[in-house]
Amino acid sequence: MTDLDPDTIASLTRYGFDPELQARWQRLIADGTFAKANNVITDELSAPPAGSIHELPPPDSDEFRELHELGLQAIGRGELAVCVLNGGMATRFGGVVKGVVEVRDGLSFLGLAMHDTLAVARAAGGRIPVYLMNSFATDDATKDHFAEHDDFGVPADDLEHFTQFVALRATRDGQLFRRDDGSVSPYGPGHGDFAAAFRAAGCLERLRNRGGKYVFVRNVDNLGARVSPAVLGHHIRSGCEMTAEQAPKWEGDVGGAPYLVAGRVQLVEGLRYPDGFDAGIVDVFNCNTMTFDAAALARPVELGRYYVEKEVDGRKAVQIEHLIGEMTAHLTTNFLKIPRAGADSRFLPIKAPRDLSDARAEIDAIYGR
Repeated sequence: MTDLDPDTIASLTRYGFDPELQARWQRLIADGTFAKANNVITDELSAPPAGSIHELPPPDSDEFRELHELGLQAIGRGELAVCVLNGGMATRFGGVVKGVVEVRDGLSFLGLAMHDTLAVARAAGGRIPVYLMNSFATDDATKDHFAEHDDFGVPADDLEHFTQFVALRATRDGQLFRRDDGSVSPYGPGHGDFAAAFRAAGCLERLRNRGGKYVFVRNVDNLGARVSPAVLGHHIRSGCEMTAEQAPKWEGDVGGAPYLVAGRVQLVEGLRYPDGFDAGIVDVFNCNTMTFDAAALARPVELGRYYVEKEVDGRKAVQIEHLIGEMTAHLTTNFLKIPRAGADSRFLPIKAPRDLSDARAEIDAIYGR
């Protein structure tokens, strides 16, 4: 990686760019250590044992009300924080920063998330600090969006922006990938950056110093991933270090899911499945919505790195990514099956503009009219 100029390195340093790590990844691509074939998990994948995946009780049940109250009390004491994963560029939205796209009533994805969070904080009589994990591609636009909307009413000392890390795409033979205009091609190495970036930015330390105990982490484009006192209560009662929400699997769904691997139930993403693997042995899949104990996030864990190809300027480019769900291999985990339909749905991802119009009735059911 000798052809990277000092100005490029300096511009990427703001986002935690590591030239030595970049060079190492390129060597591992060149020698075949990083390759599609090596993404595949070698351990047997089995369905989780009965009782491994819990289910959120019905909202009209005594158990739900007890969990709701348990979570509400924790929020009232200031123990919950929210982190929105806001690093991706929405290529299916025309390459804009998806979080700033209007969803309903003049509010963007991020605006809806902020209003929801503030409403729950008020109901609990407490405060919920909000952290936005942006990227090199979304940081400036997101900060401008919040400034234009007076931070959506979130108090300044309850709002922090931090960025995930950045790397540079490579060619299949391990050289630095350059676009048609000769520029390098940066990317975010995946939401597996969350815990390390949260620590590196000092956010975790500041959260714990103010009494925070739990971090609710969600994708910016999942309109069902609202702050839920009941889900928090379920997490607290489980005694686990993290809770990973799982959606009922519908026909045609693809994505990672919990499996029994070497004696431990953990999330395994689709890029790691062996050829011909029947993912239908599990009837749920991962929402990428999680609740963590803040204390558990202070303990670094080493996540796997995986080879991914993208098309850039009509050519194949290689990027190395890691996945937040793999933290289930290291932290005690409460797998929680959540509703996926109606007003109580907790999984409504919006990946393309048409999804917004197609899901209008569901969005109205979740957020009310």
